[in-house]
Amino acid sequence: MDDYDPLDLDKVDFAPLKGTVERLALLTLEEAHDLLRLLLTVAQEDGPVSPEADRLAREIAARIPSEN
Repeated sequence: MDDYDPLDLDKVDFAPLKGTVERLALLTLEEAHDLLRLLLTVAQEDGPVSPEADRLAREIAARIPSEN
């Protein structure tokens, strides 16, 4: 591997970019569908983050048009 120490993000001072403080950048529709598929896959695996993945998948699905 490389000779760099891992970056501790808790010790880094980030200057928020103008316009990103209150809202994340928008996803394209294709990116939203990709994310939805990923979340649905994780939700079906019955792991520790499955309930949260299921919740987020339902939230995203309710806000984007279907692929069909």
